[in-house]
Amino acid sequence: MDAIWIWSIVLLVPAIVLGIYAQAKVSSSFNHYSQIPSARGLTGAQAARLVLDSAGLSDVGIEVAGSRLSDHYDPRTRMLTLSHEVGNNNSLAAVGVAAHEAGHAMQHADGYAALRLRSALVPVANIGTNFGFILFFVGLIFYRSGILMNIGILLYSAAVLFTLVTLPVEFNASRRAMAQLENRSILVGEELSGAKKVLSAAALTYVAAALMAILQLVRLILISRR
Repeated sequence: MDAIWIWSIVLLVPAIVLGIYAQAKVSSSFNHYSQIPSARGLTGAQAARLVLDSAGLSDVGIEVAGSRLSDHYDPRTRMLTLSHEVGNNNSLAAVGVAAHEAGHAMQHADGYAALRLRSALVPVANIGTNFGFILFFVGLIFYRSGILMNIGILLYSAAVLFTLVTLPVEFNASRRAMAQLENRSILVGEELSGAKKVLSAAALTYVAAALMAILQLVRLILISRR
């Protein structure tokens, strides 16, 4: 194994460490604040409904389904899906996560540019993630083809762009969520701090994913130029 391969692997270490830390942080934060009920006693689903209705989005549906931390908003169906531990729980963590997903629905309604861009990037990002590496290493190992490697790098670049665009989308949704939780008195006082810690920990996982994607791209470029 030559030096460039060794250094290209070492290059990923910061992202791997951050990713492990982020996953541990989000798990510990969610587990801790899942044990603390909100004063108003609203479940995640009820809090999300209040946030949506306050924003004039009574037509956005809410369903409780899916596995742990699978909560998401689908702009195609205008449906907010909450996991059982979020939708049916009245904890600070549940309310914070539910409000965050409602924040995505508000972004969609407002035509938030970063969300539109991320949605447009989904097909090409999926192709880049699934085939970028394959094309690159086929070109590197079997054909020694710079063209195939460059195409692989180009495709993977779309996946990297997707992770970067995801950052402002997630941060903005959390800001919208915290503003609604405070303005509508869904959470008060120190409760807001607890919800914010959960959302901040979740945001760190997106930062780790973006860093990994960037460093992977740099790694491919370094290998292709060796």
